[in-house]
Amino acid sequence: MDFSLSDEQQMLQDMLARLVREHYPLEHRDQVQRSEPGFSEAFQGQLAELGVLAVPIDETHGGMGGSGVDHLVVMQELGRGLCLEPFLESQLLGGGLVQALGSDAQREALLPALTAGELRLAVATEEPRTHYCAAWTETRAERVTDGWRLTGRKSVVIGGQAAHRLLVVARTAGGAGECDGLSLFVVDSDAPGVQRRAYPTMAGPWACDLTLEGVTLADDALLGDAGEAFEALDYHQGRAMAAQCAEAVGSMQQACDLTLEYLKTRQQFGKPIGRFQVLQHRMVDMTTELELATSMAILAACVADEPASLERSRQLIAAQHVVKRAARYIAEQAIQLHGGIGMTWEYSLAHHARHLVMLGHRFGDDDRHLKAYADLLEAS
Repeated sequence: MDFSLSDEQQMLQDMLARLVREHYPLEHRDQVQRSEPGFSEAFQGQLAELGVLAVPIDETHGGMGGSGVDHLVVMQELGRGLCLEPFLESQLLGGGLVQALGSDAQREALLPALTAGELRLAVATEEPRTHYCAAWTETRAERVTDGWRLTGRKSVVIGGQAAHRLLVVARTAGGAGECDGLSLFVVDSDAPGVQRRAYPTMAGPWACDLTLEGVTLADDALLGDAGEAFEALDYHQGRAMAAQCAEAVGSMQQACDLTLEYLKTRQQFGKPIGRFQVLQHRMVDMTTELELATSMAILAACVADEPASLERSRQLIAAQHVVKRAARYIAEQAIQLHGGIGMTWEYSLAHHARHLVMLGHRFGDDDRHLKAYADLLEAS
């Protein structure tokens, strides 16, 4: 099967690779990561000018209507540069949910501004006791006169510290753990009763913990029908998982390139250490894991936009598991082959290694994925 990129996708990849290489050096990333809002608004503006932010948005609202492979191209290059901009959270996950659940008026109000880079979204699903289970939602939304009142807490909302609007999952019916009864609301980040505590995550991007104390919303803050948001949430989290696989592959590629270059230049006993057979074998093992992870990321990208099914879910979970395993292996081996220099803050490999290890905790750990995969096999 031919997995080569189209001419348009190749142009997008080349353009984005050049942009990241020229405008996102490690020193710049380190500087923006150390201070709020945790990413470069100037670089975000460049992404908007070049049309990158428009890739996931449908053509009706000024976007490109990109496919899963288009998202793979973008996320792979952002992963190479360890870019901190909330493309996955705002454009892919947030924009996807608005397109799936929003009314025509809501889409028109949000999507053109999202495409232009004038609006940032963040999706608040995790709670202190959620542990990767979106159905375990204790935040409540109660019906009041002419609207809704939200009360509850959300944890580790990636990109939430700088989002203009928050897409908050709240329960309008049922109890924690039930899929029915979940609803999605658009909440102004500065609305009365909204409190955000911002902090940098170990993986690099900033996040916030969110407290909602009787936040009053109008009727039109509800996306879709009340109590019917779970299917859309599950589907678009799958698309986000596929995109994260691509981001990890980009970071792994860079870690392998840095390691290979180091083996060629580091001298020991009068010759490059890359000539020692045992180190060659370890580099080959890293490359093999990278190729396997790349193949699984491509599979995830190809199935990400397919209709929801048990087979789609199985393939996405399998891809996430394999890519996570490869990411940890490559991070550990790269550090081992570099020695002490691989841990220095001024060298980009240390940042790639930390990023790769922590990526595995975004959409579920190994136990969560293996259990979900077993449940899907049993259901089929």
